[in-house]
Amino acid sequence: MRPLGEVQAAFAAALRNPAIGPPAGVVGPDAGPAPRRFAVYRNNVSVSLANALASAFPVVGRIVGAEFFQAMARTYVVAEPPRSPVLLDYGATFADFIASFAPAASLPYLADVARIERAWREAYHAADAVPLGPADFARIGEAEIPRLTLKLHPSARILRSPYPARTIWTMNAIDGVIEPVDLSLAEDSLIGRPEAEVEVRAVPPGGADFIDALFAGAPLGQSAAAGLAAAREFDIAANLAGLIGAGLVIDLSIAEGGALQ
Repeated sequence: MRPLGEVQAAFAAALRNPAIGPPAGVVGPDAGPAPRRFAVYRNNVSVSLANALASAFPVVGRIVGAEFFQAMARTYVVAEPPRSPVLLDYGATFADFIASFAPAASLPYLADVARIERAWREAYHAADAVPLGPADFARIGEAEIPRLTLKLHPSARILRSPYPARTIWTMNAIDGVIEPVDLSLAEDSLIGRPEAEVEVRAVPPGGADFIDALFAGAPLGQSAAAGLAAAREFDIAANLAGLIGAGLVIDLSIAEGGALQ
């Protein structure tokens, strides 16, 4: 008798590749080979995973159409089988797959739209946290502001795109209005869910570098410098107010490690 791991590997390989026949040991009620039964099972698995992707990436589906999406999803299923029993996790690499999927090459922004959808899904299922408000910042001394470090909400995500991916995502979301788009315009997006609804906000020039620095634990002064290095028009006050207004700041501390009281 073959080791269980070897049997499982052979079964999984045949399940993903229609060119491989049913693995040894897969038999019908008459104890004989059952290629048709296995083919039905294989198809059910493929369809179920493709449908899971369609549920997770509805905007991508609207852009390319159901037939194209199903073909793309089934190709992905063969290349990237689930690595977790939690179907909610499936599709983490779908955007990268789209970026290398030759039939989608005429839609260069599509992978970034998929990244927004994935970030939206992650934000929706992220842990809850209580955001801080303007009053929590009022007690900070002016000299302490550059040394201030901010902890961002668990749902917060930054997505950079050389295309207007956020605009395209918004237009193709439910009830969106389709209009001409200048594909030469880059857009950065901030995704978060401070309360019940996920929000996808536009980030001004330098804002993505500023927020990435905050994510890395840099104090406010260094984070602002990162924003200014990326864009001369970067406005620290507007970007900080935007984060607070979005409900995505959940804690404060001083860079030396002393927590604010």
